Amino acid sequence: MIYLDYSATTPISYDVLDSYNKASKDFLGNPNSLHSLGMKSKELVNSATKQISELFGVNESEILYTSGATESNNLALIGTAFANQKRGNHIIVSKLEHPSIYGICSYLEKFGFEISYVNHTEDGLVDFEDLKEKMRSTTILVSICAVNSELGVRQPIKSIRQIIKKENPNVYFHSDMTQALGKIPINLKDVDLASFSLHKIYGPKGIGILYKNSGVKMIPIIHGSDKENLRPGTPAVPLIAAAAKAIRLGIQDLDRKETFIRKLNERIVEEVSLLQNVVINSTKYSIPHILNISLLNIRPETFIHAMEEYEIYIGTNTACSSGEISSSVMVLYNDKKRASTTIRISLSYLTTAEEITRFLNCFQIAYKKLNSLMED
Repeated sequence: MIYLDYSATTPISYDVLDSYNKASKDFLGNPNSLHSLGMKSKELVNSATKQISELFGVNESEILYTSGATESNNLALIGTAFANQKRGNHIIVSKLEHPSIYGICSYLEKFGFEISYVNHTEDGLVDFEDLKEKMRSTTILVSICAVNSELGVRQPIKSIRQIIKKENPNVYFHSDMTQALGKIPINLKDVDLASFSLHKIYGPKGIGILYKNSGVKMIPIIHGSDKENLRPGTPAVPLIAAAAKAIRLGIQDLDRKETFIRKLNERIVEEVSLLQNVVINSTKYSIPHILNISLLNIRPETFIHAMEEYEIYIGTNTACSSGEISSSVMVLYNDKKRASTTIRISLSYLTTAEEITRFLNCFQIAYKKLNSLMED
């Protein structure tokens, strides 16, 4: 089997799984319970949170656990919007966000919030001048992802923050960093809010994190017995312990991993670019972990199933919008055919050169076969 859909999800690492299993077996108590078993579990959660906060360079109180990045995005945008609606009702987002962001924006519009969509340059970066123009006195929040999940475009988060704060220092800046963590260095000092999902960095599914700067005013979107808790409920002790391990391992040796992955990416680009009716959608600002191409004469699902016959697994756009037209490709190229025929190849430091050799061989066989059928 050759797995090249790492941006959709990653296999849990053995070390992370070991932490999960140990916490499941040895920490029975509910962390909210007052007896010794509960206190033991609470201590593990506190220890994991301390590790995560130190790795991120933030305060422990600024780490909130969720079920994943989609919930983190919901809490960040909805919780902040309703908590600050007396100050304004205007929110700015980019046109290269994860689908969950747009679903949240549609929801907020029903309650009178106004959403503006900032433009991008031809290479996918946020248009700084357009961002400045869209800022208002009623703007309360800007949400721009650090790395786009379809094209891998990496945004200059620090520069974006400087523009936002210069135009209106009271505006909060949220970034969905799901595709950035474990791939590029991140600095949470550059944002007020950040969303993460651990299954993207070889951690377990079902656990996410929202970083919330202590100065951000927010209300909960899930309600429980504790009025002071932004995310009430029983803490998922094994998942939290595994999250700490996944983050610690995930941010190690980023430069070495990226150099290796870039070589794999360049090899794929060099070979598939030679094929007729294949175009590269990723830009010079895309991280090498995500390679987006279009097979102009072939339906993406047809090609994916053809590759599956060789036990090779690739994706289309985002896992959450699989089978739909690529909104990100449409934004950059305004080409419906190109946007409706996208393939996403996502690489990992676990990917081997031998796997890429077999992938490219099978790719060419499947492509030539399907392309000839379309021409006939």
